Amino acid sequence: MLKSFSDTIDGPLRCLKQGKLLLAISGGLDSVVLAWLCHELKLNFALAHCNFNLRDEESNTDEDFVINLAEDLDVEVFIQNFDTLSYAQSNGRSIQMAARELRYDWLKELAGQLEFDYILTAHHADDNLETFLINFTRGTGLNGLTGIPTINDNIVRPLLSFPRAQIQEYARDHNIDWREDSSNATRKYLRNKFRHDIVPILKEINPNLLDSFQNTLEHLKDTADIVEESLNAVAKRAIVNIDDHGVTYKISEFKKVNNPKAYLFEMFKNFGFTEWNDVVDLLDAESGKYVKSNSHRLIKHRAHLILTDLQTYTNEPIIINESDASIETPLGILKLETAKSYLQADLHTIYVDKHRLKFPLMLRPWQEGDIFQPLGMTGKKKVSKYLKDEKTSLVEKENTWVLTSDNEIIWIVGKRADERFKITSKTKDILKITLKG
Repeated sequence: MLKSFSDTIDGPLRCLKQGKLLLAISGGLDSVVLAWLCHELKLNFALAHCNFNLRDEESNTDEDFVINLAEDLDVEVFIQNFDTLSYAQSNGRSIQMAARELRYDWLKELAGQLEFDYILTAHHADDNLETFLINFTRGTGLNGLTGIPTINDNIVRPLLSFPRAQIQEYARDHNIDWREDSSNATRKYLRNKFRHDIVPILKEINPNLLDSFQNTLEHLKDTADIVEESLNAVAKRAIVNIDDHGVTYKISEFKKVNNPKAYLFEMFKNFGFTEWNDVVDLLDAESGKYVKSNSHRLIKHRAHLILTDLQTYTNEPIIINESDASIETPLGILKLETAKSYLQADLHTIYVDKHRLKFPLMLRPWQEGDIFQPLGMTGKKKVSKYLKDEKTSLVEKENTWVLTSDNEIIWIVGKRADERFKITSKTKDILKITLKG
């Protein structure tokens, strides 16, 4: 096994040879063997042990074992104690999930503080098979069936290609002691049910199960790469705009593919949507329809879909006094300054006759029934009609505010100024109003 491990370090994981390594160790068989293998290859590593305080004196004995092992290996060791039960209860986590979160959060924090290049964990081939079966049983997509990654950011799993039996054989041949975790024997945890009941039957059916599984994983990873490449190509063609309101996609690009639902699922699965038939129906829905998750909305707007966050914006009116030079708003910074002359206005800047204003001004979201006189026009128009004529999306409408003086609209901010406040030949004082995002 040492030769195979050395080949792994010299080959696909050669990044570990010159790195400063933090080895996560429980005291169990797998992590102890990994520590001895790293020691044999004279890698630069330290040990990191989590005491989750879940097994009374047994947890403390594990901690003592790891401290003694560090002395035998002549390496530094870091110990962290956790109140795992309290964390699980206060965060609504299972014990296993709580321990996992605490472990990885601490390892990443420790590695960052002490400038370790990589975190090593002792996951092996049997762990990978169990994870595959658990994901398969619970239901998952293609990525959930590609197994545990050997390298994930700075987390590396050097034993992932080695079976548990080979690791155990190496330990016995080299008289390596380890700690047995009594919780590994219970069927209370789903992983243990697979480990003790399901996997042995599968190995009885196919004695070369792990080899077959590794081959299957390679095929699945290759397929996942092809899917990712195709998905990225469609996304590149579909995305037409990214701004503060969200991401805009061309519907026509989804309709060109053979299975739009599959592409929609892969593209939007990380945004909390669950009603995928409703998402597909948006492609042919009328403008303004949307599907909502706990965190996002996907909105149909004419020939596009718009993905936007469910952000909570303040709808409270903002009072602007004559003495205010600038004021922070949900839209950005609104600046007011006296100007000696005026240039051509744009979407973010207007020039108004200051003597027409009655302070304080008010900035507020537009409302149904709002009326203004668009700059350059003689008649008045409902703001709702103006937004419709401008083909404004639902997202934009929700983020449209108006600046008013004595209940008269001065500016549909970022869109259109009002005729009644424009600069004329009789204007004596010019006020420049600018929105900076």
